[in-house]
Amino acid sequence: MIDFSKAKIFKLTGTNLSLEDLAFISKARPGQIQLQIDPAAWDKMKKSREVVLNIVQKGKPVYGINTGFGALASKQIAVEDLEQLQYNLIRSHCTGVGRPFSREITRGIMLARANCLIQGFSGVTPETIALLLDFINFGINPVIPEKGSVGASGDLAPLSHIALALIGEGEVEFEGKIMRSDFAIHQIGKTPAKLGPKDGLALINGTSVMLALGTLALVEAKKLVKLADIISCLTLDAVRGTASAFDERISLLKPQPGQVDVSRNLLKIIKGSVIVTSHKDDGKVQDPYSLRCIPQVHGACRQTLRHTEEVLNIELNSVTDNPLVFADTGDVISGGNFHGEALALTMDYLAMGLSEICNIAERRVEKMMNPHFSDLPAFLTKNSGLNSGLMIAHVTMAALASENKYLCHPASVDSIPTSTDKEDHVSMGVTSGRKLHEVLSNVQHGLAIELLCNTQGLEFLRPLKTSPGLEKVITLVRKHVRPIEEDRTFHKDIENLTKLIQTDELVLEVESITGPLA
Repeated sequence: MIDFSKAKIFKLTGTNLSLEDLAFISKARPGQIQLQIDPAAWDKMKKSREVVLNIVQKGKPVYGINTGFGALASKQIAVEDLEQLQYNLIRSHCTGVGRPFSREITRGIMLARANCLIQGFSGVTPETIALLLDFINFGINPVIPEKGSVGASGDLAPLSHIALALIGEGEVEFEGKIMRSDFAIHQIGKTPAKLGPKDGLALINGTSVMLALGTLALVEAKKLVKLADIISCLTLDAVRGTASAFDERISLLKPQPGQVDVSRNLLKIIKGSVIVTSHKDDGKVQDPYSLRCIPQVHGACRQTLRHTEEVLNIELNSVTDNPLVFADTGDVISGGNFHGEALALTMDYLAMGLSEICNIAERRVEKMMNPHFSDLPAFLTKNSGLNSGLMIAHVTMAALASENKYLCHPASVDSIPTSTDKEDHVSMGVTSGRKLHEVLSNVQHGLAIELLCNTQGLEFLRPLKTSPGLEKVITLVRKHVRPIEEDRTFHKDIENLTKLIQTDELVLEVESITGPLA
């Protein structure tokens, strides 16, 4: 049995979860965290559950409780069939296809769904949500195919695969094996959920898949934009560019918040570089835009993060299912909080911002490849001709940057009517989120390639040194990738640096010299 004695405890109220909490819990291993339902939230859930049971007892038709669903909402269901109705709903809605979501995303989805339902406006059986939290605590991960949601009426298909696991009929990954969920549930000393009126609908009707995708991407993206500033400074020194364009007075005359932050970052990062001062009289007047306009481009990309964070913070602690149960008045009201338009739009926007980080980085890599601009050996190799050097590493980066361009076609501007045109406008938010994660991965690999190139370029400038913070970066990089003396399998170098980029290590090394970066 898992030891929770050292676990970090989270008491969920439905309104006290942060984006960073969701990311931390999603990555946690069994025994690291323990999720609990706050007693006051449990009481609210019980009261809204009583409203649902009272409606059943009175027999008045109310959508989602004793009627059919979607286009079948006008069909009232007999009391003796209400339990079967919920099981039929879950089974019939398990229509997802494609590869499963990752462990991390799956845990994020479960947490987002539980956090919504804990607020007490859904009428769900509290014990079912407690079991959902047990899944997270003990590391039971439902197998959720990633395709099948149109981002309205909730993320019905993917969430149904979670609900199917809760009732003991789905597949889960547990302790490194794929198994029936009922077996895993019994392994942790619990029993499968027993669905009553509205339980099934509450479990699957909401924006939880979109929310988890957006949140996990955002947390990684916030790390990436700092890395982009750091890595671009290494390139600036490798090609002996000038830092004069980063003068804060320039940005204060066009005070876009992201631009101002980046200008300040760049000056902190490059401060103390001997290379910068070594060529101040070389006659260069202006650098290309990919160097000179880093504050303007990186800064604009940061604005997409700011908007995304604002939207996700609101959505995370919101109630997004339908219908909603207001226990204080006994009202059950149908609405549209399950619609993911806000999330879809912002995830498309963030994908475009991240894509541009990669796009401008690709241009910087090209500058290092080109000896006519950089005064470095062609393709950053000593004996070009016999050695191809980093020629094809740049080609790979060009492929990544170009792929991002078509991935940035916004899914949110698409809509396709479903359910006999009752659900006639949808957000396609899960598609936005899936594309966002693909762009994010491409940017991580792209920045790894730039880091491979600029640290190699700086080898040719020795014994001159860059700034203290960047020298610490180079030292860390050299623990994972040795200098290039002759051609080798660069795929391994790129993967090693990508893994390094996915940690906090590079940023922490620089911030140990500069202090916190924006």
